[in-house]
Amino acid sequence: MPVELKVPSVGESITEVEIGEWLKQVGAFAKQDEPVVVIETEKATMEVPAPVSGKVTVVLKKQGEHAAVGEIVGYMEQADAPQPSPPEKAEPARATAKPQTSTKESPPAPKKPAEEFSAPAPDKVPAPQQPMPPPPSTPAGGAVARAEHVVPMTAIRRRIAERLVEAKQNAALLTTFNEIEMSAVAELRNKYQEVFQKKHNVKLGLMSFFVKASVEALRKIPEINAEIRGESIVYRDYYDIGIAIGGGKGLVVPVIRNAERLTFADIEKQIVDFAERAGESHLKVEELQGGTFTISNGGIYGSLLSTPIVNPPQSGVLGLHAIEDRPVVRAGEIVARPMMYVALTYDHRIVDGREAVTFLKHIKELIEDPARILLEI
Repeated sequence: MPVELKVPSVGESITEVEIGEWLKQVGAFAKQDEPVVVIETEKATMEVPAPVSGKVTVVLKKQGEHAAVGEIVGYMEQADAPQPSPPEKAEPARATAKPQTSTKESPPAPKKPAEEFSAPAPDKVPAPQQPMPPPPSTPAGGAVARAEHVVPMTAIRRRIAERLVEAKQNAALLTTFNEIEMSAVAELRNKYQEVFQKKHNVKLGLMSFFVKASVEALRKIPEINAEIRGESIVYRDYYDIGIAIGGGKGLVVPVIRNAERLTFADIEKQIVDFAERAGESHLKVEELQGGTFTISNGGIYGSLLSTPIVNPPQSGVLGLHAIEDRPVVRAGEIVARPMMYVALTYDHRIVDGREAVTFLKHIKELIEDPARILLEI
């Protein structure tokens, strides 16, 4: 009996999806709950599992086509297990009958006269083969073939583009910069890394320090944790921090909910989990929604300085960059220290320059003296 493959509900605000790759083609067997087809929304990519064990029999929506939530995109035929094809039966050997031969020997073929093996007549001599023309010479600048490949944008990439353009058009974005010495954080990580990892089964990274520091700085400058809604400003007393991650289908920003309540270990575990599932396109839609502030770490790709774009309707985004040893002046002497440039892009409609600079300066103070994070000062 045919079993329907339907587009599942993927979020309250999403009514349509784009069909991605069919992981199981027509005739292929899939176990129950095994991924059959990938669907893409403007926020996430996910896999539709097989409702039963069986073969895919019909594909109604091809890759790149759109389908509504609840719409049937294919059918399966239920089976307990893949049915192996029956072995081929060996055909019985056929007795090969020898043709009957006459008892009389056939007379030998007459020998051809010698002149038949002489050179052909002049009018039958083939014309000499003309030499092939030389290939055209390659121009000095090369004659290399240039091809173009047109690939439709995925739903996620289209949504990223829309939101970034929306942010540039609808917000008054401005970026301020500072630099942070990372020596204190590096010393803490080196000192406690082994015992931290042994106890919590996760490494002590940099992001947990910046998440905790951001929470404290947002408490000090609440406008950066707020949003403009119509003609009002909505201030939030909770801190949902989005972490920008490069996934398999593009940039995604899963959200750490109520970061103010989490420990360093809790934050590190969530970031590792997000990164792993983002690479496999297994993030849930609800994990990508909301967020009151975002942190983007371009330093993992080697970026030294950038101007991140606010993720609307948020009012700020913190950009982290690569750590490099640079000469700085300490106690009147020039010394080398591990330094990081940081950038805060903010919506100038709600955040003034003084508040933005104060926010970034407080991030610098907390990272350069991490004890202040624990003391919340």
